[in-house]
Amino acid sequence: MSNRDRTSRRASVRTRGATTARLPIATQPTLEPIATAPSFKHKAYAALKNAIVAMDIYRSRDDIRLDERKLAQDFGISRTPVREAMAQLESEGFVRSVPRRGIYVVRKTKAEVIEMITAWAALESMAARLMTKVATDEEIAGLRKMFAAFVDGKLRAHLDEYSDTNIEFHQTIIRLSRNDVLIDLAENLFTHMRMIRRTTIGEKDRADRSIKDHMAIIEALEARATDRAEDLVRDHALGLADHVAKYADYLD
Repeated sequence: MSNRDRTSRRASVRTRGATTARLPIATQPTLEPIATAPSFKHKAYAALKNAIVAMDIYRSRDDIRLDERKLAQDFGISRTPVREAMAQLESEGFVRSVPRRGIYVVRKTKAEVIEMITAWAALESMAARLMTKVATDEEIAGLRKMFAAFVDGKLRAHLDEYSDTNIEFHQTIIRLSRNDVLIDLAENLFTHMRMIRRTTIGEKDRADRSIKDHMAIIEALEARATDRAEDLVRDHALGLADHVAKYADYLD
């Protein structure tokens, strides 16, 4: 190689190195602005989920089929966001897609329901434990006020209202734990749980036992009796699991 070639090659290397050194280094992802308004997909998802949760799906063994085309027409939107909402609901276990047949609302089996209740018992009992340490007296007093309308034998006459209050009671215990991770873990699980709670609350003497359990739980929370509150909430949830195991043959 001649001296001229060597000089030219060194110059070329220096030039490439200098060019490379001047290239900007990306330390953050390039992001585009996103729309702040909810998309049609999110609106369809929320509407469908609320509709499914409001159904009394365990009272009948008949399949509940969702018509994608009709849903899109009812919502006044195209089928694409409905299809996307269905996919999200399927990933969360609320619906299932059957090839060449359609999309159906999922009913959990007895074994699955018992597993969910057992997991819920662990989460809610820990929430009650945390609640004794972080909730205010006013917040705990609010739990007692929930049941003021169901005393003096009025419970049976207002069972549907009590069912809603029962659900609100358990959601409030989770929320007042003020543990964001626990709250997120419980959210989707409780959406499944509330459907079975609504069905079982009128069975046997569960409503009467439920309100007695709730009063005992509230007393423990008011006394800041951490261990007792945790135990009572866990036992209350596992009582539902026992009830399902013994009496909920309609789940299979």
